[in-house]
Amino acid sequence: MQANINRNQLFVASCLSLLVTSLSFGIRAGILNRLGQEFHLDPPQLASIAATAFWGFPLAVVIGGMVVDAIGMKKLLIVAFIFHLAGIVLTIFAGGFWSLFISTLLIGIANGTVEAACNPLVATLYPENKTTKLNHFHLWFPGGIFIGTLIVFLFDKLGIGWQIQVAMMILPTLIYGYLFSRLDFPVTERVAAGVSTAEMYKAVATPLFLFMFICMFGTAITELFTGQWVGVLLNNVTDNPILILTITTGVMVVGRGLAEPVVHRFSPQGVLLMSAIMAAIGIYMLSTMSGNSLYFAALIFGIGVCYFWPTMLGFVAENIPKSGALGLNLMGGAGMFAVSVYTLFMGGFYDRLLMKQLPEGAALDTYRSAAAGSSEAAQYAAAQLSAGPDVLKATAVIPIILVVAFTGLVIYMRNRKKVTIAGA
Repeated sequence: MQANINRNQLFVASCLSLLVTSLSFGIRAGILNRLGQEFHLDPPQLASIAATAFWGFPLAVVIGGMVVDAIGMKKLLIVAFIFHLAGIVLTIFAGGFWSLFISTLLIGIANGTVEAACNPLVATLYPENKTTKLNHFHLWFPGGIFIGTLIVFLFDKLGIGWQIQVAMMILPTLIYGYLFSRLDFPVTERVAAGVSTAEMYKAVATPLFLFMFICMFGTAITELFTGQWVGVLLNNVTDNPILILTITTGVMVVGRGLAEPVVHRFSPQGVLLMSAIMAAIGIYMLSTMSGNSLYFAALIFGIGVCYFWPTMLGFVAENIPKSGALGLNLMGGAGMFAVSVYTLFMGGFYDRLLMKQLPEGAALDTYRSAAAGSSEAAQYAAAQLSAGPDVLKATAVIPIILVVAFTGLVIYMRNRKKVTIAGA
């Protein structure tokens, strides 16, 4: 590490940039229903807006992963700052579907650019403890969602509008932009080790990397789709659906903060297996419980998804080190792309479930926009009561598949030799 590199300040600035990323998820999840009401958006349109953040992310993270070694991590993070600021301001002044769509896309691109630069940055700053420090870095993702949902909950109680809630992201954006602009950056670990670009591309074509790449689809959907949509899906099942997300993310913050002893005791692959088991149980409980018992289900779900994202990245960084920044960013891009596709699919699936509960030939928009207290509104609420949990039940299949996959990974890794970036 070069003498002029202040790794503590770089790590703090990285955490702030991820905080802005996660605040955008938490606040958007909290205001999604209100945006639908204010701008007369139906669930497929809301799903399209929410999905935009998820496919803007992989677009940026994959492109960023391909160029970060060449242009440096600092330039990428300045780009992230510009896109974050533009997306936040456009959201505040949004007037309908397209302005929300474009602003969410800008924020999604910024979020992906942050990950494209900061994941390899953290791995480079802490080569001796990658999985633990990636967990510490990524605790700011649920941490920001936790803070964002609290902002929505408290500001709603105070009657403060959603525009002010979104504006709360501006201050940490300005701070991280300033810090990154004045700090020196190291080169990525792969470049410092002299691993060629050809070796890097060869590493991401290995069977182990491809296996983890596919598993990332499932871990990301399990964590992020459920978290982003829980307020919509369980809106009629509990009085405070946003508190479910708050509890889940609070558990994730604590868990990731305590990652070091857990990862060292059970290994990354062991942690992934236990996470898949707990996530499957948690989603099933969310889909079958109601009232206050949902908060206990949220606790179990939070424990389940707590280590998914950073441990998937840490596993690749430690066991396929020659994949470098490209490997980490392909993993992140795979996860967000899978969530975007799944979100769009489930938006339509949710509508079809609603239609099954309404009278034959009913116009869904008529029931969705029915006046409070009318028979149509009551029927629509009853349909939501069934459809939301059914979406979660369908999603619970994914972590069950992951249990099988990670069991195989644990068995495989028992017989695999330790790999270093300088080794074979």
